[in-house]
Amino acid sequence: MATKEKETVEVEELVSRSELFIEKYSTKILVGIVAIIVIAGGIFAYRNLYLAPKQLEASAALFKGEQYFARDSFQLALNGNGADFAGFEAIIDQYGGTKAGNLAKAYAGICYFNLGEYEKALELLKSFSASDQMISPAIVGKIGDCYVNMGNTQEGISYFEKAAQAADNNVISPVYLKKAGIAYESLQQYDKAVNAYKTIKEKYYGSMEASDIDKYIARASALAK
Repeated sequence: MATKEKETVEVEELVSRSELFIEKYSTKILVGIVAIIVIAGGIFAYRNLYLAPKQLEASAALFKGEQYFARDSFQLALNGNGADFAGFEAIIDQYGGTKAGNLAKAYAGICYFNLGEYEKALELLKSFSASDQMISPAIVGKIGDCYVNMGNTQEGISYFEKAAQAADNNVISPVYLKKAGIAYESLQQYDKAVNAYKTIKEKYYGSMEASDIDKYIARASALAK
């Protein structure tokens, strides 16, 4: 009986202490809850009232740049036409937090690559982020092109192989495996070149690159001997 009374007293004391804690810190708890609500509301507002309209603006601006890009007018695509299009660089500055702003980084990086400005191309291509199996591996491969053109062939090969592995499809993977093979040959690493070419033949046999890959295998194999 005494034990039960003791347990009852302990429970009452615990409840009492809890009530005192809530009473003492109720203001702070309330402020904390309000802060969470405000933050959550802020995120919602940012996404729906600010970011969504920004995305629409950025997409509209990007469209004109894509037209210049498709015509290989890389300077105009980058810097605008002085009239109704500000250029990919301006889109990145104004809409960097949007999907269109992110895509502008990829376009701008490729523009700089085609203009021979590889350092600038690398900076932008590496700042681009995506997780799909088409655009992302293609950008990784383009980073490899930058390194090769800058004379760092081994680093370029590593990006070609990353691109091929990330894509794992008949469209992109054989393109970058073939680039890797050719780059290996330039370094006189013929066995590695053969392996890259054979991967195309065996794994991506339905690709365009596979149609004439035997001659690449034969050449690299002969040089390896």
